[in-house]
Amino acid sequence: MKVAIYSRGLDAEQHGHLLTLVHELQRHNISIYLHEAIVAYYEDVLAIAPETIIFKTEKDLDDTVECLISLGGDGTILDSVALIRDKEVPILGINFGRLGFLASIGKEELSSAVDALINGTYVIDKRSLIHLDANVPMFNDAPFALNEFAIHKRDTSPMIKIHTYLNGEFLNTYWADGLIVSTPTGSTGYNLSCNGPIVFPESGSFLITPVAPHNLNVRPIIVPDTNIISFEVEGRAEQFICTMDARKQIVGKDVQLAVKKELFGVNLVRLNENSFLSTLRTKLTWGLDKRN
Repeated sequence: MKVAIYSRGLDAEQHGHLLTLVHELQRHNISIYLHEAIVAYYEDVLAIAPETIIFKTEKDLDDTVECLISLGGDGTILDSVALIRDKEVPILGINFGRLGFLASIGKEELSSAVDALINGTYVIDKRSLIHLDANVPMFNDAPFALNEFAIHKRDTSPMIKIHTYLNGEFLNTYWADGLIVSTPTGSTGYNLSCNGPIVFPESGSFLITPVAPHNLNVRPIIVPDTNIISFEVEGRAEQFICTMDARKQIVGKDVQLAVKKELFGVNLVRLNENSFLSTLRTKLTWGLDKRN
């Protein structure tokens, strides 16, 4: 079995958990691929696992890797999606961050998570991605996102007008700071912070949510993910910002943009006892009366 480990960076406390994970994988004779960013900070990992293979980009991972373990928060999992791409390698997220909707497995569950991988006692959650088409090259060769695609004004510019169409039919013009098109997975991310609704991951939908709309009667809307959503942007500034998850690109207002459901998805590993409902209750403290 081959397992890859990725992280944006670990602090001193998390270093110990990394060593624990490597020991657990070695105990089961699992071949380890370690991202170069981890090795740069913690070379002692190579001392206890000298046969570790160091990888740098998605080109260094092939279909023989059976799982990618993400050490960090939800942002680290978003990075991992760009590493996996269409290889369908499952991603197991260990939460070293704060909230952790995607990285829902606690660092105290490291041993249990490895045992679940070995014994196959885990659940695969299939999540859809959103794909961007544009008339100019954007986001290199990874124009897809797990959480959302967003259009946003630049920091110092006035609000923008975003003319939005569903399959070529006019939907609305949003006078706002920006517009989010979220997947069901991303409904608990940026979408939620802008008062968008939470939907279940398997709902098969896109959520269109304005950011600070000027018109008070403008509200988020949920549409089937079979739609192609296209945009025309107007504004006093000549440029605006497009984001896909944690990646951003500045483009001119004449760019042509459209989003649709990506042809492939991503597989997230979940331990049997963790469900979307239990994650919501835990992360959003639903059902708890703090008055007592």
